[in-house]
Amino acid sequence: MRGRIEPLLDPLGRGLAALRLTPTKLTLGGLAVVVVASWLIAAGDLALGGWLFLAGSALDGLDGTVARVTGTASRKGALIDSVADRAGEIAVWGALATWLAYEPRWVLLCVLALGGALLTSYLRAKAEAIGADGRGGIVARGERVILLTVGLVSGWLVPVLVLAALLIWATVAQRFLIIWKRLEA
Repeated sequence: MRGRIEPLLDPLGRGLAALRLTPTKLTLGGLAVVVVASWLIAAGDLALGGWLFLAGSALDGLDGTVARVTGTASRKGALIDSVADRAGEIAVWGALATWLAYEPRWVLLCVLALGGALLTSYLRAKAEAIGADGRGGIVARGERVILLTVGLVSGWLVPVLVLAALLIWATVAQRFLIIWKRLEA
């Protein structure tokens, strides 16, 4: 899906670059918005926190577009982006677990979803470190952001948490098997 969306985002990326917004500024700005969203979520303002989480994630998601259209993509930028993505996910899932602390089962779902999200990213990184393509699976970061946002803003948080945890762990298994098969080739 990313390949189909990228050409549509290029004009936006050029516009952001014209405003002197660098990929790193977008990454760190997106993370700052996600941290504020996390604070709101922990305080119980789920809808506003959800919308800010989506906005911060979208802002962060444009860093690669700006890097691509300006020819400034770098390994250091990729490292900053990856760390910021994981930090944002930890902040949001941690905030949600804090808000749901009255019910240990829902906290466990948050921890399981976060663990699966981190393991999904780890599998890609490990595969790439050993020379294999580590992409694949049904629920990547973008889908996780959308799922969690829907749960936060719709009021259907618990069913979405259950669905998210199941889909995230299905993605872990799927990505592991995809990478395993690629390593056999």
